[in-house]
Amino acid sequence: MNANPPSRRGRLPLSLRRTPVPWHRQRPLWREAKPAVIAQSLKRAQARPSGNWYVVGSSDALAGDRPLARTVAGREVVVWRGPDGQPLAGPGICPHLGAPLRDSPVRCGTLTCHWHGLTLDGGPFAGWDPLPAHDDGVLVWVRLDDLGGEAPLDAPVLAARPPADGALTAVYEGVGVCEPEDVVANRLDPWHGAWYHAYSFVDLTVVDSPSAADPSDDSFTVDVSFKVAGRLVVPVRAVFTAPEPRTVVMHITEGEGAGSVVETHATPLGPDALGRPRTAVIEAVVAASDRRGFAIARRAAPLLRPLMRGAAGRLWRDDLAYAERRWELRSTGRFPG
Repeated sequence: MNANPPSRRGRLPLSLRRTPVPWHRQRPLWREAKPAVIAQSLKRAQARPSGNWYVVGSSDALAGDRPLARTVAGREVVVWRGPDGQPLAGPGICPHLGAPLRDSPVRCGTLTCHWHGLTLDGGPFAGWDPLPAHDDGVLVWVRLDDLGGEAPLDAPVLAARPPADGALTAVYEGVGVCEPEDVVANRLDPWHGAWYHAYSFVDLTVVDSPSAADPSDDSFTVDVSFKVAGRLVVPVRAVFTAPEPRTVVMHITEGEGAGSVVETHATPLGPDALGRPRTAVIEAVVAASDRRGFAIARRAAPLLRPLMRGAAGRLWRDDLAYAERRWELRSTGRFPG
């Protein structure tokens, strides 16, 4: 594959592969996928500040008359929109008799407990203390200072992304039996793409990866082609970075959709019935293009979003198995290295 995918703004973004290589005959990448490189990148990501912010869901989930509810590391939280449209958040347990506030309706910016009618307007009430919340236009975040234990930040650490009002966005959510670090480690291993996801990616080359000698450059640069049909592919260059401990961002820097991002966020949920950790993968696709036809795609967003979430779900079916396997081996002391 060309190490510098050409920009084809005036033409169709598709390329025709010369001679497709069977899966079992493609170039092995295991020597390049050095465990130490992935481990050091993960370690550096975990050392970055998050300001105690956790993604709880999609901004669109706050559009109705029900709050957005999530359990974060065993803590029930709810988020809803106040009268001014800004997000309000707090514990998901009613301070009166413990009702689950996730089932309570929102009326005129006020959350009303469905057990006895207690109303919460986002201010403190009888031991119920509000939580800082942030809506970045695509995702909703909650700050949990007692959980994160870091110096709090006024807003989440966000990577650069196209303006939401000019982009096509979709948010996928999945849950796996693992910890956030297992999800992040998966995303910091770009080498697995063409082997593990051969139905979507081909001709993958990692052209640059972090070096132990230069920790300031902590990105992975990948040339890869997305499969369309048969020999038709869309070649791009993508750069992976980890701006904070529970987030990995893929930036499309060259090729079709340059400027688009895919943000993968890992939010700890708490243990399952067997005491195993559970983590939510909340992945936001923010697609942009300067093609004239992209405006039509944006107008068709309600039809395209289910397809985008379906494509993400297919990949994460495999990647959550990867993350769960990694956690299983780590938790039993059998992980290599």
